Amino acid sequence: MLENVNLPEDLKSLNAEEKNKLAQELREYILNVVSENGGHLASNLGVVELTIAMHSVFNMPNDKIVWDVGHQSYVHKILTGRKEEFKTLRKLNGLSGFPKINESEYDSFDTGHSSTSISAALGMARARDLKGNDNQVIAVIGDGALTGGMALEALNDAGFSNTKMIVILNDNEMSISKNVGGLNLFLSKLRTKRLYKKSSISLKNMLNKVPIIGGASVKVIQRIKRSIKQLIIPKMFFEDIGFIYLGPVDGHNIEQLENILKLSKELDKPVLIHVLTKKGKGYKFAEENPDKFHATSAFNIDTGKSKKEKKPDYSKVFGDKLVELAKDNEKIVAVTASMKDGTGLTKFQKEFPKRFFDIGIAEQHAITMASGMAKEGMIPFVPIYSSFYQRAYDQVIHDVAIQNLPVIMCVDRAGVVGADGETHQGTLDMAFFRLVPNLTIMAPKDFKELENMMEFAVTLKKPVVIRYPRGGEDKDVTFEKCERINLGKAEIIKEGKDISIIAIGKRVVEAIKLAENYKECGIDAEVINARFLKPLDNETIRASIEKTKKVITLEDCTIINGLATAVKELIVNEKLENVEVKSYAWPDEFIKHGSVEELEEIYGQCPIGDVSFGTFLSH
Repeated sequence: MLENVNLPEDLKSLNAEEKNKLAQELREYILNVVSENGGHLASNLGVVELTIAMHSVFNMPNDKIVWDVGHQSYVHKILTGRKEEFKTLRKLNGLSGFPKINESEYDSFDTGHSSTSISAALGMARARDLKGNDNQVIAVIGDGALTGGMALEALNDAGFSNTKMIVILNDNEMSISKNVGGLNLFLSKLRTKRLYKKSSISLKNMLNKVPIIGGASVKVIQRIKRSIKQLIIPKMFFEDIGFIYLGPVDGHNIEQLENILKLSKELDKPVLIHVLTKKGKGYKFAEENPDKFHATSAFNIDTGKSKKEKKPDYSKVFGDKLVELAKDNEKIVAVTASMKDGTGLTKFQKEFPKRFFDIGIAEQHAITMASGMAKEGMIPFVPIYSSFYQRAYDQVIHDVAIQNLPVIMCVDRAGVVGADGETHQGTLDMAFFRLVPNLTIMAPKDFKELENMMEFAVTLKKPVVIRYPRGGEDKDVTFEKCERINLGKAEIIKEGKDISIIAIGKRVVEAIKLAENYKECGIDAEVINARFLKPLDNETIRASIEKTKKVITLEDCTIINGLATAVKELIVNEKLENVEVKSYAWPDEFIKHGSVEELEEIYGQCPIGDVSFGTFLSH
């Protein structure tokens, strides 16, 4: 069936049996590609029938679908003219793992972060009405994304607006980790509605057949039913704020899905369709471990095991060290925004369940809640991916920094992460955190230094940012020692007289390699591990620059307002003359997807191979 389907129009002539066969083939195709390329597997296997039904009922691209987060859009891509290109998924210059408006007219809005779809769809629907058009606008949002405050803000506005639009709630009881919180409990109760409605219809049909008293009994039962409804089903939140609620419906039954989608098209108010799906549907290992297969590297289909050897990474080192620190300090707590496994907190939860707080996909709430805990004497560690910390910037300023509270903000996946592309690259955190008063900003060169920085942060009793990359250490370089962490003090790893190489975080390894390379050319390089972006060690760095007059800076963040900017400001402020500076950092643009190694080469992050660098040295 898949061979004959290239565009949504091809679906409209298929019968139910053919569509079910197509669903099976789509799952097999996605499995084959993701097992080789890596990607988001479980979420995509869960929306196969839903995507087929949507493209069968609606008329894309005139009708608009906005995929929340967007990591579940693989089926959509395959069915909208990108079937062959799908083999290039997440590869350099291949298909993105997320919707991209510059990739296809069928992708109506770029997404990559949670809880944005209803806002975007409502904006499109309002624009449609202002232009006098009549197309459908659909937001597809998961129950995990519904815990994000922005989604609730949009629901509130959309319901009150009375604007015609459709929200499809893809309820699979999962986000990245198991869903938590009051909204999850609310949806759990809503799921019982199917059983309640089925029993109610059966009872009503039976009573109607009873002579004379049947009709009266039905009216009595209806009154009882309304009372029972309040006991079994919570007050209908979605209907109360202005939506027409349809469902729950089996998200793996294409005929049922098509029927309810057709009904939604006829309604002139905001509609919410509650769809029940199973994350990882059709692949045993993903069904049993949807969190493991949320985002996966290449794996063996037959065993479900990763093709890559599992090695220690920064997230695990962070998690293990946090458990060690928490054993000695009962004030330490951990806060996660539905990223327990990804940020290394699984062990902490098991060891200290009462000191572990998973607050759902709600980074803003995570930071302010942690601030409240810090105000009352606790020491909260809050590990969040770099690209998701952007969502809590106001809270970092208003609730942490202004009050100078000891919240330890651990920025995981800092720097370029690779195949997930623009929405997930962590290149901006040093730049925007550096602007905030009262923050101490650090980045470790290796695992040991991360552990030392965590120990130091606990004792500092001020707001701290510790940023560290995805993955593990570079084993090509082993540091013989790791000096004690002191506030605002850099580490001189190698003394030299000809050139100063100043690096921070994972780039310190590159600085060592660079110095060894120059040694072969007769150039004596001094290597400084800055450790702190803020406060910068002005004394150590100034003394080195005055000695060499040539400076190289290396960092895994944007060129604007990071280490390069800080060093150049020092040179200007200290009135250092005749100093030449060459900086290696990511350019002022959004970095596309590809492997980290490919991107570093494309964007000129490798000074050893930089032809222009030889000219710089010869001056």
